[in-house]
Amino acid sequence: MGEILTGAQQKQSCAVIDADKPVTLFSATIIVIANMIGAGVFTTLGLQLAGLPSPFAVLMLWVVGGVGAFCGALCYGELGALMPRSGGEYTYLSRIYHPAVGFLSAWVSLVAGFAAPIALAAMALAEYAAALFPVLDKTVVAVSVIVVVSVVHLIDVRLGCHFQNIFTIGKILLIAGFIVAGVWLADPQPLAWSPSRSDWGAVCSSAFAISLVYVFYAYSGWNSAAYVAGEIQKAERNLPLSLFLGTACVALFYVLLNFIFLYTVPVSELAGKIDVGFLSARAIFGGKGAAWMAVLICLALISSLSSLIMVGPRVMQAMGEDLGGFSLLARKNARGAPVFAVLLQSGVAIVLTLTATFNAVLTYVGFTLALFASLTVAGVIVLRLRRPDLPRPFRTWGYPVTPAVFLLLYGWMLIYLILERPLPSGFGLLTLASGLLIYRLLATRPAAMNRKFP
Repeated sequence: MGEILTGAQQKQSCAVIDADKPVTLFSATIIVIANMIGAGVFTTLGLQLAGLPSPFAVLMLWVVGGVGAFCGALCYGELGALMPRSGGEYTYLSRIYHPAVGFLSAWVSLVAGFAAPIALAAMALAEYAAALFPVLDKTVVAVSVIVVVSVVHLIDVRLGCHFQNIFTIGKILLIAGFIVAGVWLADPQPLAWSPSRSDWGAVCSSAFAISLVYVFYAYSGWNSAAYVAGEIQKAERNLPLSLFLGTACVALFYVLLNFIFLYTVPVSELAGKIDVGFLSARAIFGGKGAAWMAVLICLALISSLSSLIMVGPRVMQAMGEDLGGFSLLARKNARGAPVFAVLLQSGVAIVLTLTATFNAVLTYVGFTLALFASLTVAGVIVLRLRRPDLPRPFRTWGYPVTPAVFLLLYGWMLIYLILERPLPSGFGLLTLASGLLIYRLLATRPAAMNRKFP
């Protein structure tokens, strides 16, 4: 196909020191799974039930969320195969629309894409830790875990990679074991799983659309292999496959896991709660078993923190390589870690942990991530119309239905979110406005950034 894009190739895989493209299909799939399975699935069900007290409708949320993530993964697969450079949305939007749009996506990634999810995972971990040890201060726990994991990834890229792999494998085993134990050991709740007319009405309600914010947040990370596209072997083939396989695996886990939560704990006890995994574990294993499960869930959340802290700074590093005003973010230490990018991201995450509530941060994240994901998926349609001649190693299955389904689902959620939750949505728009101002002031653009496709 030849090189479509120009610019320095970003190094952001686990073993970038010894090889140009060390990430196999298996490794890329693990990256997707590690980024997707985080705080969301263990924390958001109670928030959904608070506004949508229908078990059928809640399970449909997770099915619809999986469909949306699946469609998005297929669209990103086409763009990633066409533009096999690391950076994710930053790379795609810069080339499809304008460098300023790519910069805004990187700016949003700093706050909403990675720092805010880090804060959410840390706050969720603190909730579970406090359930085990009530004397612990939740804020101190949340901040401490961000600092410790950040130091691990600052010391050595290889150390951070091994740390990530161990906790991710443990996380997968935890969820599989939890699902099996829930079906085998728990006393089922007397719930009617066949949908009634009111259940279908709940699926079409504004509360359903708002609850999609929580579900789409839990599914966020389906595009994570795109951030390391430049390091994936045979990226034209393996990047789309990794997005497809990782998303399918996690979607299955999510539907089954939320079924277990509803199957084991009364809806009235789950509604409004964050530590739903702990409540379900207590119902399955009793007090002592629940304590062990809470420990394992904390370890799973550490895996999520680690993956975000590892991947996020590489987007800023790519931006620093392209834009002269941000060159400091591209600097790495002797062992390959982008020091200033890691420090900046962790600092923002700590500020969010100290100043915002879980629900407010979650809604803010959902709005901003959905906005740029929608722009990126729309880019598939834009390029098909503008440049049909470009060789595409992977073409989105089901086009144009696939991007249309994604855009309809995310657009539906965004409209209701603006109407029902204007404050966090307004903060998201303010983040974009501040990013434009910073771009105008600091972003010196080399000629490579102004180039489109040949």
